[in-house]
Amino acid sequence: MFRITAVRIGAARSSLVAGGRSLATDGFKPPPPMIDLEDKSLPIPEYKEKKNEPLQLQKSRLLYQSRKRGMLENGLLLSTFAAKYLHGMDPQQTKLYDRLINLPSNDWDIFYWATGVKPTPKEYDNEVMDLLKAHVKNNEREQRFTQPDLYAKAN
Repeated sequence: MFRITAVRIGAARSSLVAGGRSLATDGFKPPPPMIDLEDKSLPIPEYKEKKNEPLQLQKSRLLYQSRKRGMLENGLLLSTFAAKYLHGMDPQQTKLYDRLINLPSNDWDIFYWATGVKPTPKEYDNEVMDLLKAHVKNNEREQRFTQPDLYAKAN
């Protein structure tokens, strides 16, 4: 059995005596912290709108992004919203939806705006947000436990 019998710590020299043997620890410095603990935020890359993206490609990207949110609540809300409304959006509405799901740096903000917990900022308060808020109310009482299929099944 390995047993530490004494510990002596000094400013210039420290050593551990273990099982009768001295283990020198001169010059030992703890490693620097991996994360700056004073800065609690992590940098989030700024979203750059895609210029001249074909509408169908943009809708395909938004459908994917609506499903892969990183939080289950928004994944369910936005994927069911996109499956129901995205195909019928015109280019202007599609651009508004793109900005809505990609510009805010915090997905919880989108969730709180859509559910009415927090007021929607002016830059996101538009017809697409109104449609999303109506979708969230779920007046039809649809069951939304899973995300819809990505592709329609062939008959």
